[in-house]
Amino acid sequence: MDFLELAASRCSTRSFKADPIPDEVINRILEAGRLAPSAKNLQPWRFTVVRTPAMLAKVHACYSRNWLYSAPAILIVSGRHENAWVRSTDSYNSLETDLAITLDHMILSAADEGVGTCWIGAFDLQVLKEALSMDEKEEIFAFTPLGYPAEDFTPVPKNRRPLEETIRFL
Repeated sequence: MDFLELAASRCSTRSFKADPIPDEVINRILEAGRLAPSAKNLQPWRFTVVRTPAMLAKVHACYSRNWLYSAPAILIVSGRHENAWVRSTDSYNSLETDLAITLDHMILSAADEGVGTCWIGAFDLQVLKEALSMDEKEEIFAFTPLGYPAEDFTPVPKNRRPLEETIRFL
């Protein structure tokens, strides 16, 4: 499938099979994140893959939706502001932008592998930091479950504005 077909077909998955994801598939997804661009190539990210039942239970406590429990793995993207590029004119820190790019690369790579994802940013940050034993300087940006979509999963069609409404040529 070409890239536009992949981007068009990728959707949030909220129902997963219990089947584990093979290490080689997880590693290809992580490699896609590693290859993502970042400001000044500083690569301020860290990826945490949670797969053990005990750790999954701890992570589940940060998010109140029961559908998350069916995912066999969770991928968490984090980083440190001190490791990211800072624009000198206004002190803009690129950490969140860099982490968004790398997570997007991994989510699209997962879709290419047939692995479902769902970008999650609305979670209890303190609960998740404690579950992962992260220090205060480590910023958790977002996470996504990873799993093969359940047999009964029905993708929700994308509703996007027409391209001509979103562009401007000068």
